[in-house]
Amino acid sequence: MKKVLLGLLMSTMMLQTFGATVGAAADQNVQNQSISTYSASTKSAAGAKLAKTKSTVNLRVGPSTSTKVIRNLPKGEELIILGKESSSWYHVQDSKGNIGYMSTSITYSEITGTPQSGVVVSRVNLRTGPSTSNGIIKKLQAGQEVAVLKKVNSNWVQVWDGNGQVGYMSSSSKYLKLGGTSTTNPSEPSTPSTNASVEKVISTGMKYLGTPYEYGSNRNSTKTFDCSDFVRQAYKEATGIIVGSDSRKQGEWIKANSTVKKSISSLKRGDLMFFMSYKGTSASSYSGVNKDKQRITHVAIYLGNNQILHTYSKESGGVRIDNIKGKHWEHRFLYGGSVL
Repeated sequence: MKKVLLGLLMSTMMLQTFGATVGAAADQNVQNQSISTYSASTKSAAGAKLAKTKSTVNLRVGPSTSTKVIRNLPKGEELIILGKESSSWYHVQDSKGNIGYMSTSITYSEITGTPQSGVVVSRVNLRTGPSTSNGIIKKLQAGQEVAVLKKVNSNWVQVWDGNGQVGYMSSSSKYLKLGGTSTTNPSEPSTPSTNASVEKVISTGMKYLGTPYEYGSNRNSTKTFDCSDFVRQAYKEATGIIVGSDSRKQGEWIKANSTVKKSISSLKRGDLMFFMSYKGTSASSYSGVNKDKQRITHVAIYLGNNQILHTYSKESGGVRIDNIKGKHWEHRFLYGGSVL
């Protein structure tokens, strides 16, 4: 009976807008029960990530623009990124304690460090609130790493378990061994480049986000771009370097002036990436393909963390950022290289 009632309570709480704050005792249980039923498919790490908003962005109940807005996060708000629901959505906790989802676009946030980590010393309950009278979410096993989101009082901490759950556990050394924190320069991305010219190229490209796509666009105009025109403009405007007027010539430029990289893991921020024609969404669609003989049909700027800055169709909205991990872009990759 208790399990049924708890299930009903959890379902009811998911309909709330997560507006309660941790400090409001009357509303605290509502917030604590608003633990997402969406499991984060890709964890940033058990220790999560500290972040700050770069511009206003909506915090939503679920990972979709069709879900209800919890609140509008202002520029400069400090966040904890719990993990990734998908390439487009972060699972986050805001400065008021609300848990929800926001866009992963680097337009809206930047990584500033990692929160305090902890390791479970002995089996302990993860609860819906900072009291033994609150419900048990799950049992945390010895050796499990957690991210400490907040110290509630001398006896309780709020933690992220790295597997989709936020809750409360005892802060006693019998149950939890605390680690440290780390921070990075807030102005730097999570995979920072030491090359200021690379960052200038990327910031130049970013200012054209949303610029419409046009195949064979005018190379003397910035009103529209195709993929190679966009890359050419970003490097020309930022550095004065002209890398070729189309993607194949840009690929030849890399071969003649740089080191060819055939592994995505070897790419650096700001590198150019070249792709073959689309054959399907799965990796099997490209098995057996001799990529050395494939023709370049697309080019993009690599941002790091499997993200690319590019443009490829009118329907996609023009210049945009995409995560290529597990997508056809990853399977279509031929080679890349540094311009600078």
